[in-house]
Amino acid sequence: MTAVQNNTHQAPSSIQPDGHLEMVIFDCDGVLVDGERLSTNLMAQEARKYGWNISDDEAHALFTGGELAKIRDRIAQESGKTLPDDWDMMLQNRIVRMMKTDAETVDGAEDMLAAVLSLGLPIRIGSNSSLAEMDAKFAATGLDSMLERDRIHSGRDLDMPKPRPDIYLHAAAEEGVEPGNCIVLEDSDAGVEAARRAGMACVLLRDLSKPGPEWPGLLRIGHLSEFQPLLSRILESQKVAA
Repeated sequence: MTAVQNNTHQAPSSIQPDGHLEMVIFDCDGVLVDGERLSTNLMAQEARKYGWNISDDEAHALFTGGELAKIRDRIAQESGKTLPDDWDMMLQNRIVRMMKTDAETVDGAEDMLAAVLSLGLPIRIGSNSSLAEMDAKFAATGLDSMLERDRIHSGRDLDMPKPRPDIYLHAAAEEGVEPGNCIVLEDSDAGVEAARRAGMACVLLRDLSKPGPEWPGLLRIGHLSEFQPLLSRILESQKVAA
């Protein structure tokens, strides 16, 4: 499917013909690594253990992209039970162990990363996952050979989780690039909102038949194979305009 673009009036500079696309920032889960369903299934098991009868599908819809501390509070609220203070750390450790053996790449992730790197654009990762979790995921999938660890940023470890914009602003500051000259690849509404608040353009990776947020800085694709051609068209339009 082809990329769908909302009205770009007043969109960030990175996608404007007279603008400057200078960096790409990737989310991790659902964009590079297909581990979100494994994590939310584990959260659903925990919720049911404490008495909240939630299905795996319901948990996936509700917990995807969420902070573990807030998920702990939601389980406590829905179940009427008190969860241990270290529940989120305990679950984080279980997720890391699981990802070391079970993580898989999102379809087309390696080819997409190689294609984006061939454009000469710097890339960074900004995820709500911890660095330990991302280390496990990238090692298990082999993506660690394509990613530099000092360019991987964790909203959990920095205490600045999405939908707050801080993790993306931090990535831009580390690169020395203006936020408006960055573009983010995301799959969750929380991540899209973080990009919007950061003043960055965003590409939402999601089946085009499914609903998504709407704002001038948001583009949409249905498969990772569409991402590098989209970036190429943006760069070419900016070259022509220059």
